[in-house]
Amino acid sequence: MLLGLCLEALRAGYRVRFVTAAALVNELLLAQRELRVPKVLKQYAAFDLVAIDELGYVPFSREGAQLLFEFFAERYERRATALTTNLPFAQWPQVFGDQTMTVALLDRLTHRCHVLSFNGESYRVRESRERASRTEGA
Repeated sequence: MLLGLCLEALRAGYRVRFVTAAALVNELLLAQRELRVPKVLKQYAAFDLVAIDELGYVPFSREGAQLLFEFFAERYERRATALTTNLPFAQWPQVFGDQTMTVALLDRLTHRCHVLSFNGESYRVRESRERASRTEGA
């Protein structure tokens, strides 16, 4: 779904960047070590839409979580940000490691947003099951 949204935005002429949450945090951590976080944030500000995939699959260090918070705060009400996660909001403090920061982050992310919740079987699991059935039937 997120990739489809990105493709449509590209077709409409918008500048789009797709990145996993882990890759973004690693990029921000490296930028911090090299004292160039403002430059990286400015580069991302040039994108009309930043799509962040797989938020919550890997917990962040405190430093990484703070940088990601800064990233979202910089984009807040300036540019569009979309993200995917398999975690309900109540579990986000486990990923970010700080209840107060997570509440502030969710406040920004959910303000003027659309939350799409998909329930049911993953298409990957379904395809894997169908592939296994075809293999067994052959």
